Amino acid sequence: MLIRYKKTFEKIAMGLLSFMPNEKDLKKLQLTMKEYETEEDWQLFLWKEEDIIGLLGILYHNDGNILEIQHISVNPSHRYQGIGKRMVKSLKDMYPDKKITSNENTAAFLGKCDVFDGHLLKGND
Repeated sequence: MLIRYKKTFEKIAMGLLSFMPNEKDLKKLQLTMKEYETEEDWQLFLWKEEDIIGLLGILYHNDGNILEIQHISVNPSHRYQGIGKRMVKSLKDMYPDKKITSNENTAAFLGKCDVFDGHLLKGND
């Protein structure tokens, strides 16, 4: 189940976010978390089953009705089970009127997600 980030989940979220290649540096990771907590166009979601095992970070593009997936991460012990695809599908279900797009960090993964029936934009398309 996709849930909205709360400050009480900060350590878990930082741990999941640190699996992203461009978030390995602690200062960069802390800056990214601060942006999710303070910028109204940045929204962080967590994937919860029994435990929180995934993270999805989006940027709202108000001018184009677009949600850009900036970060997507699954706990390594839960990978290759379709969790990332389920997170993306849940996001699409939450925002059926929005187009979902990727950035250079999430394009490769999102290209594998076949849950959009052509509604997924890739990269800068």
